[in-house]
Amino acid sequence: MRKCLSFPLVVLVAIVFAPSWRAGAAVGGTISMTAEQGPADATGALPNKAGSLKFVVVGNSGTGEPPQYQLAERMAALRERFKYGLVVLLGGNIYGSQRPQDFQKKFEAPYKRLLDAGVKFRASLGREDSPDQRYYKLFNMGGQPYYSFSPQPDVSFFALDSNTPSSDQIRWLEQQLQGSSAAWKIAFLHQPLYSSGASRGSEGRLREMLEPLFVQYGVSAVLTGQDRVYERVKPQKGITYFVVGSGGQLRSGHIDRSTGITAKAFDADHAFLAAEIIGDELYFNAIARNGETVDAGVLRRNTIAR
Repeated sequence: MRKCLSFPLVVLVAIVFAPSWRAGAAVGGTISMTAEQGPADATGALPNKAGSLKFVVVGNSGTGEPPQYQLAERMAALRERFKYGLVVLLGGNIYGSQRPQDFQKKFEAPYKRLLDAGVKFRASLGREDSPDQRYYKLFNMGGQPYYSFSPQPDVSFFALDSNTPSSDQIRWLEQQLQGSSAAWKIAFLHQPLYSSGASRGSEGRLREMLEPLFVQYGVSAVLTGQDRVYERVKPQKGITYFVVGSGGQLRSGHIDRSTGITAKAFDADHAFLAAEIIGDELYFNAIARNGETVDAGVLRRNTIAR
């Protein structure tokens, strides 16, 4: 695939989504979502505070199929009340062929409302993704398969290429983590160090390589995809791991409950994660395609000395 730039929309396809949900109102500054098909989780509402870092996380999204478009509409509807400016992509960004028209169909068209609003996407590479995606302007990878960025002075993200975790990348990561003075250090990558997905599950070798650095340098949260489900893993050595892999593909009924590591899981429909960082706390809501909040809570940052 040649180096890709942002391609203009050539054909506008109108897709009509059945309104099986309604959005919850902002009450006292907080955001909650309700669904006609089921009650919203009332705990851990997003505070929606001015000046906080607000972002959304989604993985395995780039199919170009109706579920991706429907979940993207849900993400755009949330932004009308919760003004996030960042979306983190966990690989599986473009499935199948990766021609310019595929980037339009599988990324630019479904997320047009967010892109038009100035929301910035930051991608990591998945198993199916061409390495040349790092040159695609709207993925904001700067031509690098792994990179870091700080959307606010006290928050740093570290995007990793878990397809090829070379010794050079591991050295780079340690240098980046060691040199970071951010209170919040958040890593994101495709393959999960911990997962109860029945097809692939936890990547033990990758865990051996990365977890010691995450623990040593105070990483607070790790965001992963690959397994086509949503899962929040019980804290491991003080770190919370998320699997957010059902953005465009889904393996229904695919959680292996016997692993014993699951804090909360959802594999009945597609979902994304919305988050907000305020001081030492990270609030999160996992939101399904029908608008139901299927997981919610608050994390406190890792307090290892910086």
